[in-house]
Amino acid sequence: MWPRIDGLRVLELGTPGELRAWLTELTLAGEKTATAGLLPLDYHAEGEEVEHVGERLVLVDDSGARVAGIEITRVRLTPFAAVTWEFAQAEGEGFRSVEHWREVHRRYWEGQGCEVDDGTTVVCLWFRVVDHGL
Repeated sequence: MWPRIDGLRVLELGTPGELRAWLTELTLAGEKTATAGLLPLDYHAEGEEVEHVGERLVLVDDSGARVAGIEITRVRLTPFAAVTWEFAQAEGEGFRSVEHWREVHRRYWEGQGCEVDDGTTVVCLWFRVVDHGL
């Protein structure tokens, strides 16, 4: 189960350290407006339901401190091979193509112990920052 703050689910981007700091900075700057998770790794293994449009989450830093409130604006479950360039661009991480997005994400998730194939379900979340540091 994911941590909660004030009854809201917590959003931790990437892995702790440099990656999380960078992704959080991109989000607070408005450059990152989407994030991806794997249905089997991030939801089923944690016993969590997929987010829904309008849901509010708490974005936290490495220490678990709240840095912003996030509102989910769009949710799409899609096979790994069908993730779109539109989504890859919304992640705001400088991907050169959707193929580059797939290469980076496959490597990341496999590093987390989850084998990814073309049919693995990706949870594509679009969001907006609704408050900073509350």
